[in-house]
Amino acid sequence: MPEPDATIPRLEVERSYPRSVTSGDRELELRQMKRGDLEPMVSFATSLPQEDLLFLMTDIRRPEVVEGWIDSIEAGSRFTVVAEESGRLAGYGSLFRNDILWTRHLAEIRIIVSPEHRGCGLGGVLANEILEVARDVGLKKIVARMPRDQVGARTVFRKLGFDLESMLADWVIDLEGKTHDLVIMAFEF
Repeated sequence: MPEPDATIPRLEVERSYPRSVTSGDRELELRQMKRGDLEPMVSFATSLPQEDLLFLMTDIRRPEVVEGWIDSIEAGSRFTVVAEESGRLAGYGSLFRNDILWTRHLAEIRIIVSPEHRGCGLGGVLANEILEVARDVGLKKIVARMPRDQVGARTVFRKLGFDLESMLADWVIDLEGKTHDLVIMAFEF
């Protein structure tokens, strides 16, 4: 009997970039994140309100963290698309898959949009792009994690077809030491 294929394939994306998209009344360009985006991403992150940074998995204001992120893109465990308007980052969508063999069928979606680009549908554009990439590479399940009090984010993901998977009480802690419930939503292909 042949051995089952138990490898974790790279996130090889064959979509065409860059390309223009419309979000509200704005024209933006979507493209894959590259090594030259280290400084623009750090600038983008440092321009975000403090509450946007509270629950990120890593501190993307630090160049060494963004460099590690770019390394994971090049290694094929992460895919990130950035949205630019007039040469400035307006937001990003990222698909992250860890190296755990038994969860190779799923990945996590992460989306951040600058405050000046919120409310015009850019988060949905980025999320849809990431879902299409996930489908293209054969993933079966996409998860999104967010604090329970981020009602806007939960609403966006619900509209995209994500369902509540779990709610974990006091699972995350902010910089002031206050705990928050963590919501996990999932989308299945």
